[in-house]
Amino acid sequence: MSFYRIKYSLFNYNKFMSLNLYNTKSGAKEVFIPINPDNITLYLCGPTVYNYAHIGNARPAVVFDVLNRLLKHHYPKVTYARNITDIDDKINKSAMELGQNIKKYSQKYADIYNHDLKQLGVLPPDIEPYATDHIPQIIAMIKELIEKEHAYAAEGHVLFSVESYKDYGKLSNRKIEDMIAGARVEVAPYKKSPADFVLWKPSDDSLPGWNSPWGRGRPGWHIECSAMCKEHLGDIIDIHAGGRDLVFPHHENEVAQSCCANDTESFANYWVHNGMINMGNQKMSKSLGNILLIKDVAEKYKGEVIRWLLLSAQYRQSVDWSEDSIHKAQKTMDRIYATLRDNQKTTVDVNKDKIPDSIIKALDDDLNTPIAFAEINKLSKQLAKAESEEDKKHYKSQLLSTGELLGLFLEDSEAWFKSDNAEIDDQKIDLLIEQRNQARENKDWAKSDEIRDELAAMNIVLEDSANGTRWSVKN
Repeated sequence: MSFYRIKYSLFNYNKFMSLNLYNTKSGAKEVFIPINPDNITLYLCGPTVYNYAHIGNARPAVVFDVLNRLLKHHYPKVTYARNITDIDDKINKSAMELGQNIKKYSQKYADIYNHDLKQLGVLPPDIEPYATDHIPQIIAMIKELIEKEHAYAAEGHVLFSVESYKDYGKLSNRKIEDMIAGARVEVAPYKKSPADFVLWKPSDDSLPGWNSPWGRGRPGWHIECSAMCKEHLGDIIDIHAGGRDLVFPHHENEVAQSCCANDTESFANYWVHNGMINMGNQKMSKSLGNILLIKDVAEKYKGEVIRWLLLSAQYRQSVDWSEDSIHKAQKTMDRIYATLRDNQKTTVDVNKDKIPDSIIKALDDDLNTPIAFAEINKLSKQLAKAESEEDKKHYKSQLLSTGELLGLFLEDSEAWFKSDNAEIDDQKIDLLIEQRNQARENKDWAKSDEIRDELAAMNIVLEDSANGTRWSVKN
């Protein structure tokens, strides 16, 4: 245990609320004790950018955006890195089939990925390393592994020798012999063992490549993350995050590479993995053809609605995605925003001290967002029922401060109910409502109903209240 961890555990434990995380490495929920409480290190495996991102790609980004926000709530500094894999055989194949420049092709989809995440309220990471910007670091790490006899060169390839690392399989709780029997491993004559995996592979003139001691080539996927993580966060980091599907082989291989190259017993002290997304009764997968792209969903629903649904289940559990579940998320967000709109004249301060302890307690318990959401719904109802201005300020400040922590309720409450569709003419709608109000004042009910029907045909829903007539777009 480092000096900082001893210092934190003995003297500073009560300074912060107790954050507990389920650690894949131990298979149990553990109290989070940082290496250095003055700078928490967090790494998330980002996308391989060869196509549009789907909602399965969005879930880890959204979930660990919440973890990043929570850590920054508790600690003075968090260094959060989320990488971009921009060199990969899938990228090469797709770009070449389309006759496009591979670098420009991958950058296009990296930009789209970040644009999609911004729509979902995901904050940019502190560091966004690209694999192709770290070729020298990757080559240096491979050299280390060869020198320490954890890797070997063969026929233009460099492979990691799995049997050289005694702890291989501990993260995923697998035995090497079982992995060889059950995993899809590349069978090649230059491998000493079927489980050995590629660190470097040769490139012909049609493929991206860099000069190396083993010839012109490109890195394997796993070594990229190990090298980028070491470069920006250090030999040992606090938290490594990613989807549950990455535990093996990607994260298992990262551990082996990093520990062997860096001469450490640990690579990340806490491994946190999110669950998958189910489409109806099926897991979302390319083989089933039920992939849902972020850009397509964002055309129909606001980013905060999608975010709410992705966080509605505890992050280690699967999220059930369906028309019914997204509509429920929409209704919940509409109800909360309607309450905020009814209280828009009440001005409040938004800061971390206003967040109820019950919310922090829920999030500190392994990011228990379902309980946090239940508390949010309770706050919204309390605000809706509040009569005194003092109570309104109290509940609204708590609601908005909680929303800022979770990346929710950041839109203007009036604008929330308007459409982003350029075909909808706000001025025309406001004029029709004004004409309807005049007809109602003149008791011309036929004219009033005629205007309401005209608005309904435009997919506009009216709401008459003590605060006047408001409109929103029907979902």
